[in-house]
Amino acid sequence: MTGLPGTSRTKRDGCSDEYSELFILISEFTHDQLESRVDLGEANSTFPRDIFLELGRMGVLNLPYSHVIDPQTPPVPYRVSLQVLEEIASSWLAIAVGLSVHHLACAPLMNFGTSEQLSVWQSWILSGQALGAYCLSEPHSGSDAAALSSTAVRDGDFYILNGTKSWITHGGVADFYTVFARTSPLKDSGISCFFILADTPGLEFGKPESKMALNASPTVNIDLQNVRVPVSNRIGQEGEGFAIALASLDVGRLGIAACAVGLAHSALRIANSYSQERMAFDHQIADFQGIGFMLADMATSIYASRCVYLDAAGLLDSGESISQEAAMAKLLSTDTAMAVTTNAVQVLGGNGYTSGYRAERYMREAKVLQIVEGTNQIQRVIISRELRKDP
Repeated sequence: MTGLPGTSRTKRDGCSDEYSELFILISEFTHDQLESRVDLGEANSTFPRDIFLELGRMGVLNLPYSHVIDPQTPPVPYRVSLQVLEEIASSWLAIAVGLSVHHLACAPLMNFGTSEQLSVWQSWILSGQALGAYCLSEPHSGSDAAALSSTAVRDGDFYILNGTKSWITHGGVADFYTVFARTSPLKDSGISCFFILADTPGLEFGKPESKMALNASPTVNIDLQNVRVPVSNRIGQEGEGFAIALASLDVGRLGIAACAVGLAHSALRIANSYSQERMAFDHQIADFQGIGFMLADMATSIYASRCVYLDAAGLLDSGESISQEAAMAKLLSTDTAMAVTTNAVQVLGGNGYTSGYRAERYMREAKVLQIVEGTNQIQRVIISRELRKDP
């Protein structure tokens, strides 16, 4: 971010001029297509599939894999694709989170799929028409993902999957599901990864959860009832699923960090604007040190969070391992979003507590970002474990 909170950034941090047109396109799209629909979409819990199709047509849905779609173009750096997520999140968080989840669902196949699997599915999942879901969590294995109990039993050329997956974004509306299930009793090394098409018999979708926010994004339980999946749909070797899941989650955590910064930026923009309009004791409330310092702290935290996730993205672009850095970025950015949105409500006072202003929705939306892709307590566990490796 440069300048005041309302300033549009057509030249993003650490990005060359070749991406300026992309950022202008995204900025115009969010202004023209998202801002006018977000309030009603969230109020009515309407899943905006047409927006995802349009983002697919624009090449944004699968931006991290654009070089696969067109081998003549160089890979789009994660520093770029994550800032696109940030921009979208600043207008409609549910769309940005949906993009991040789709990227997460694609990652196992794109990074660990065989040449035969890629030849069959790659073009389709990157077409912009297909939407993916990532199925790792279960009712009793959220933070402890390796404790999942869904099973995949080999039966000749098929696996038979049974169990329940919980908190699945895009459940019931996705076109494919990246599913993790247990193929042996071994905890970490007994999990395998499967690519399952939405019309596969035995996939049963529950009623969308009634949530405090992100209502335009369906979140459901998925029951696996004797789902027959060809062995050729297993991604990686049997027992490699947990390692595949963790590798994908590192990138997913950066996506959530970028979403959190975008959300926090919008909350600051509302609070900053309101503080210069609201009068008290014949002064703008921005003139009072208590408010001014609060806004300054909000802006500083957002800037720091952006720097951390961009630094981690730069390491990822260089091919380095980022488990610790991704955890730090997710932790800092989402805690920042929670603090900033809460303070935005405080700056608006009574108005901040009403649905007539977006501040209260931003605060509700921020909460889930501290939970998804591993709770922030789990991020601290990851960071502390990494620290013990280097005393």
